[in-house]
Amino acid sequence: MEISVIIPTYNRYTLLKRALRSVFSQIYQPREVIVVDDGSTDNTQRIIEEFPNIRYFYQKNSGVSAARNKGIAEAHCKWIAFLDADDEWKPDKLQKQVYYHKKFQDTFMSYTDEIWIRNHKEVKIPKKFYKIGKDAFLENIEYCNIAPSSVLLHKKILDTVGCFDESFEVCEDYDLWLRVACYYHIGLIDEKLIIKHAGEDEQLSMKYWGMDRWRVRALEKHLSSPHTAQVCRTLLKKYTLLLKGAVKYDKISSIDEYQQKIDSIKVLCETTAARK
Repeated sequence: MEISVIIPTYNRYTLLKRALRSVFSQIYQPREVIVVDDGSTDNTQRIIEEFPNIRYFYQKNSGVSAARNKGIAEAHCKWIAFLDADDEWKPDKLQKQVYYHKKFQDTFMSYTDEIWIRNHKEVKIPKKFYKIGKDAFLENIEYCNIAPSSVLLHKKILDTVGCFDESFEVCEDYDLWLRVACYYHIGLIDEKLIIKHAGEDEQLSMKYWGMDRWRVRALEKHLSSPHTAQVCRTLLKKYTLLLKGAVKYDKISSIDEYQQKIDSIKVLCETTAARK
């Protein structure tokens, strides 16, 4: 199995070096490592001096989805592994995923468990983010439970469902994994093979408030899917929470928007239930 590793980065020069060291320390080496610099203004362009074997691309700042999509377009291999510049891999990460896919040749995407580091200390992962590895759609419907840095997938998946939605400022991974899970089984390697670091400045997960606003946009794509009933229930819950937030902060236009969405989704929930 030949693998292209794709690392999007933005002003992460020092952390990017850590991520790259973890890639080049893999027992199973990828064929190529692609770094997509999304308009960095620090020393990121110097990375090719320290890691001359990488393929480095610079683009105007366009967001993480555009950066990953650029990497996908440039990749020579059929198998793609993503790694965020903040994170790092255990040395046997790729080896164990390759072994899994050789064993289960009808599975074209896998992910792993993870270790969380916040402000340089390991923290306990909340129960809602525990991995199960059965129905990936239902297990990710409330929150994204698949870290991009843990994913290995075959390009044929992206030919079917599309790449990362560049209109999403955050939750772009949540959106893509739900689309994948509608068509493909997603396998879990139940081992902590990646280290996710948090607590750095300008991380997207810390920069944006109201993450559910983006999750509902992703869920709305699946109102006609085989999971309509579960999507309706989840949307009703999320719309209700967003309405409460809009009321609290006196966002008049959002109050009207979410009240209308609640009314519409209730009708759809009732219609879906009546069909069963």
